[in-house]
Amino acid sequence: MVATVADLVHGQKGVIKDFSEHILPIKLLELGCLPGNIVELVQVAPLKDPIYINLSGSHIAIRRSLAQCIELDIIEDTKAL
Repeated sequence: MVATVADLVHGQKGVIKDFSEHILPIKLLELGCLPGNIVELVQVAPLKDPIYINLSGSHIAIRRSLAQCIELDIIEDTKAL
């Protein structure tokens, strides 16, 4: 199963791996939504849409449908509790 930005939980991070759709808004690419960059889930709106993420230091809101197109490698938190 492929993880996407929509699968992240609050505070979880992932490295952008690929896009399931080849058409993404140019503005999103300009903000750093490129393979290899880290994305962190900041907040999810009460009705699950939009999703607020931290992308290269910018907090942006994207629709859940768009978040499902951004494939990730989840970064596992290895800190001991």
